[in-house]
Amino acid sequence: MSSSFKRSNPTESMEAQSEELEQALSRGPFLAQADCMIEPGARTTNILQMAWTVRCKRSCETIFMRLPELLASGERLTKDLRRLREDGQLGACWREYIRDASERAILVIDLLRESGDLFLEHEAAGCPTVLFYEYETIMDGRDLPVKSNYRLLRIIPTQDVAVDNARARPFVIIPPRAGHTAGVGVHAPDSQVGVALREGHPVYLVDFRRKPEQNQHLSYVAYAEAAFVREVARRHPRAPLPVVVGNCQAGWATLVMAATNPDLTGPIVINGSPVTAVSGNLGDSTFRYVAGIFGGVWIPMLLCDLGKGMFDGAHLIHNFQLLNPERQFLKYAGLFRDVDKERESFLATEKWWSSFCLLHENEICWILENLFIGNRLGKNKAYLGSERQHVDLKQIRAPIVLFASHGDNVTPPQQALNWITDMYDSEEEIRARGQRIVYMVHDDIGHLGIFVSSRVVNREFRQVATTLESIEALMPGLYEMRVKDVEEHDGRKSFNVELVERHFKDIYALNDNYRDEFPFEAVDRTSELHAQIYHTIVRPFVRAAVTTFTAEAGRSVHPERLSRSLISSRNPLLSGFKVISPQVRQSRATARVDNPFLFAEALYVQHIAQAIIFWRELRDMVYELMFHSVWNSPLQRYFGSRREVVPRQMTLEELRLRPDVQAALKMIATGGFIEAVIRMMALLVSDRGAIRRDRLDRWSRVLTQNEPFRSVRSERLTSITRQQTIIATLEREQAINTLPLLLGDSEERRRAYLVACYVPGRIAEMSPSTIDLLLRFAQVLEQPPITGNVTENPLGGNGG
Repeated sequence: MSSSFKRSNPTESMEAQSEELEQALSRGPFLAQADCMIEPGARTTNILQMAWTVRCKRSCETIFMRLPELLASGERLTKDLRRLREDGQLGACWREYIRDASERAILVIDLLRESGDLFLEHEAAGCPTVLFYEYETIMDGRDLPVKSNYRLLRIIPTQDVAVDNARARPFVIIPPRAGHTAGVGVHAPDSQVGVALREGHPVYLVDFRRKPEQNQHLSYVAYAEAAFVREVARRHPRAPLPVVVGNCQAGWATLVMAATNPDLTGPIVINGSPVTAVSGNLGDSTFRYVAGIFGGVWIPMLLCDLGKGMFDGAHLIHNFQLLNPERQFLKYAGLFRDVDKERESFLATEKWWSSFCLLHENEICWILENLFIGNRLGKNKAYLGSERQHVDLKQIRAPIVLFASHGDNVTPPQQALNWITDMYDSEEEIRARGQRIVYMVHDDIGHLGIFVSSRVVNREFRQVATTLESIEALMPGLYEMRVKDVEEHDGRKSFNVELVERHFKDIYALNDNYRDEFPFEAVDRTSELHAQIYHTIVRPFVRAAVTTFTAEAGRSVHPERLSRSLISSRNPLLSGFKVISPQVRQSRATARVDNPFLFAEALYVQHIAQAIIFWRELRDMVYELMFHSVWNSPLQRYFGSRREVVPRQMTLEELRLRPDVQAALKMIATGGFIEAVIRMMALLVSDRGAIRRDRLDRWSRVLTQNEPFRSVRSERLTSITRQQTIIATLEREQAINTLPLLLGDSEERRRAYLVACYVPGRIAEMSPSTIDLLLRFAQVLEQPPITGNVTENPLGGNGG
């Protein structure tokens, strides 16, 4: 009766229904889902606050650090001008400066006109490769079964360089195809090519034409590069396998080629390559946010349709220059200030810099979907050839050398190195797979400087090039290469190279506490939806409206091309500068160095550059805050959560269960002299954690020059090294105790023990743990411990 009354009473009925609904909500999933949103929302707020704080702090520090210098410079300028006015020289200095600046302006305009003419001439010729060295074509991708626009060139050394074509390891250098045509780092004598040639190595360059072949895919490029490396190896049968050097975009492309052809190459050197392009720290790495802010892959699809299936590399170069606009300003300001000396170098650099390549839609979309948006390559989810060929970077067997820089805001160290911790479960897995990964992080060099700067090429790259033989002798693991300057007594400078064993925590230390890659999962999913909508609704109309003529016309009016075409001899307003500039050079009157107006000019340039930097910092802050506000919200995280991968580190027990690890551990008491010596070296490396180059060189000579190692094929030595590294890592005590079982007689034990003492060097340079481990070897092998330095190679040859 009571319940019937409540249902018949509207007020009571509404209260009862409200009470029931409240109870249902408290018991149902709504409140739980709201609670789940609170933590991500708080994390997003924290990230926004941290990004705002970091960027504001850096901007303020930049301003206040430069402010005293600028004020002091202004005060100095005021004093100089006041002194000149008192001496009556102000007018003369002003007239001198005006004439000098006017002449420089004429010379700069004419130089830009000449540069524009070179650009038009180079474009008309199809943007041929710009190289400092002469070369010959060895292979052409057009002649392969799978056609591509790539070629293999052999660099012809100059007459003053001696190259050992018979036994020296050949170098295969792959320039980036990231907007420019081939030639970056090869258009000067102090380049990667020059260093390798001066060290006596044959050098080959993987070149590419401006325009890709019809319907070209990145799998075609990987096929061509693999064919080129095979040809280089065939041409040098008595030399070790070629080392492949990949710069920027060519770095991850080299990893793709090596992963799909794991037994093809020798060491791989990767310079400034964004393998995990979505990584970075808050307050930095603005470049990674572009795809999320501007809509994903559908925009390049539109640009490809407007270009008749071709993506213009000038877009990439334009975005690259906008990343640091102050450098573009300083480039031309420096040219204006020193036009008398910079003419030849400017024309040589500008000829390559203004040489733009084209990419097929298949290529640019693969790059965006698998690196810059989807991050599939770094997560081991990338495929080549229409999902038929899995690109598994773990399959690479050759040593990998990675070079990054804190001063690189295009490819910061996080983007160059985070794939290691994302791909592998632990450093133990790297050892178990027999892989050797060496990384090097520079303090301040910029992106192009990593593979173009003569200072870096002659220091870091030269040390890498001359250490590759020793790196191949490394025990498997993760290492950092450190190059230190050593001042000699005669004033000359040499370099000391040390390889330090590292752990995943050392790579984590390069990141901040916000691994903020998960918003890109939502960006990737949204990008796919936008691409599908564009492909279905918009693309048919765009393709119907575009012709070959409109595509070429669109490329010709791109700002990067148009700005050069307008400042060329085609512009009638500039015709007079071609006549007057030689006269100006003949009657050139430069201002004195102490002219205060030159100082005022330099001060003006600094002020403008600082203003551009401040604008750039403000723009980057807006980009970052906008990105995280949109894509780092709880709803967007839920939207992309189905693609989010939560990594879990493999335990040692799980690692032991791997079939290959089980097979290696079963061989702990099996083997001979070679296995015993390699095992002791693995134990010494894991104990000390750092290897100087002289020690590594001694070990390399033992492996390559002394019996019984010299007679063993390199593949077999690599297999033994991997096996003994697994044993030394997972069963350390048993690995030591079973050493006598590998060495049959006392003489073998004595020789093996002496080799273990010879490689570390002098006793005074050994760590206490190394000395203790050598004493343990002596005890187990029943050998008298050494009391002096072992400077002579126990297996023959000279000591090191």
